Amino acid sequence: MNWKLLSKKKSDKPKVKKTKAREWLDAIIFALVAATIIRGLLFSAYAIPSGSMEGTELTGDYLFVSKCSYGARMPITLLSIPFTEPKMFGVNTYWDAIQLPYFRLPGFTSIKKYDVVVFNKPADADFGVPVDQRTTLIKRCQATPGDVLTIVNSQVYINGKASWNAPKAQTSYAVVTDGTDINPQALEDLHMEIRQPLGANTAEVVMPAQSVATLKTFSNVKSVTPYIQPAGVLDTAVFPHDARFKWNIDNFGPIKMPKKGWTIKLNDSTLALYRRAIEVYEHNKVETTANGILINGKKADTYTFKMDYYWMMGDNRHDSLDCRFWGYVPEGHIIGKAVINFFSTDSTKDIFHKVRWDRVLRSIN
Repeated sequence: MNWKLLSKKKSDKPKVKKTKAREWLDAIIFALVAATIIRGLLFSAYAIPSGSMEGTELTGDYLFVSKCSYGARMPITLLSIPFTEPKMFGVNTYWDAIQLPYFRLPGFTSIKKYDVVVFNKPADADFGVPVDQRTTLIKRCQATPGDVLTIVNSQVYINGKASWNAPKAQTSYAVVTDGTDINPQALEDLHMEIRQPLGANTAEVVMPAQSVATLKTFSNVKSVTPYIQPAGVLDTAVFPHDARFKWNIDNFGPIKMPKKGWTIKLNDSTLALYRRAIEVYEHNKVETTANGILINGKKADTYTFKMDYYWMMGDNRHDSLDCRFWGYVPEGHIIGKAVINFFSTDSTKDIFHKVRWDRVLRSIN
């Protein structure tokens, strides 16, 4: 038997060696592909831009968001420049000519109450921005599909039971002094922010509940009381922006979270609460006529929801634009779960004290 026939014939041609430029190009392409997969399916970085989650998350915190926890959302806008913001220098970095339907891969868990969640801002739908290009926000989940949420004097209740409050959550207090200013260092130490004057020697101050007892011991402080909008006073900026519901940021609801498969009767009141979800997020045409309510041109007495919806609020209750202003967050807007702070800086400090070392590699809860 001729064993040479079974052996691989060696080529006499020398192997072409890659140039340095080609090696660099291959490495860059590999890095871009790997980063795109990791960023799209597993994790992405997010910087805290505002104080809506203080003192749980601080402005200047940098965190990792797990996209696989709830299941990675597949891209909706296909044509966009990778690793850029949706708008740079006033110009869109995406082209929305091709839009794919919402689809999410299976996740390890579902959204739980009190999870710190990163999502796209639903209100940006009013400006025609594609779902995955809308402003990115971070808030705490207060209610999940099917829950009934009520806010009474700034305390959240879910299904009639008082909700857990984050240990470092902040809200507003009316602080009355004898006319003497509070020491600036004390304001910093107690994490206090003077928001606005309320009258002679009185100001609205935002701070965590733990600071109240200490502030009351100051000799120049006469009283510290919660600064709350009273029940029954309509705030037109608050959802659902309807005079039939005299709600405000401190006294709100009750309101039930839409749940996939839940059917509601359609009338003026339910339309005020759920029309945005039916029309904007579930893409139906809703009309009210003398003959009744029409959905996609057909008379309808009921509507069955196609998606789950969540209620997100900032821990800094009086300095947070959240669901109280624009309503529910549809499941299609969810990006992922905030899991860890990997870095943190304080822009008000000098270069030697800029890094908040106690917040580096800190888990989020």
